[in-house]
Amino acid sequence: MTPTENKALVQSIMEARSRRDHAPFIAAMADDFVWRIIGSTAWSGEYVGKADIRERLLKPLYAQLTEPSRITPTRILADGDYVVVQCHGDATTVSGERYANTYCLVIRLAAGQLCEMTEYMDTALVERVLHPPPGRT
Repeated sequence: MTPTENKALVQSIMEARSRRDHAPFIAAMADDFVWRIIGSTAWSGEYVGKADIRERLLKPLYAQLTEPSRITPTRILADGDYVVVQCHGDATTVSGERYANTYCLVIRLAAGQLCEMTEYMDTALVERVLHPPPGRT
C-alpha cells in the first residue's frame, strides 16, 4: 500500500477509537502483530500476537476502566510503511480516577494490516493511576 493508503487506514481506525470502538483496530492487526510499550512500568514490554495482546494487555487494562478509552488523534503522519499518530486518551478507572494519557504511536503496516506498533506515553501517569497487570510488578 502507498503511504497515503496507509495513512487513510490508520485514520479510519483512529476515528473509530475516538468513538471508543476498538474493533477496527483489532481487526486490522496481523495475527503476529507486535505491540511494544516503551518505558520501565509494569505495562512496558513487548506483546506478540493477537491472543497475547488480548490476554496480557487489553483484558487487564479494560478490567480497570469503566469503558474502553477514547483515543483521539491530533496528528497523523505517513512515510513509506510507517504511520505516526500523536493522540490523547480519555478514560475513567473503576476507582474513579481519570486516565487521560498522551501518546505517540509509531505503526508499521504491510499489505493493509498493522504489523507492529511502538507506543510512547506518560509512564508516570500509568504508574500513578493503573494497577500492574497480573504477574507483573
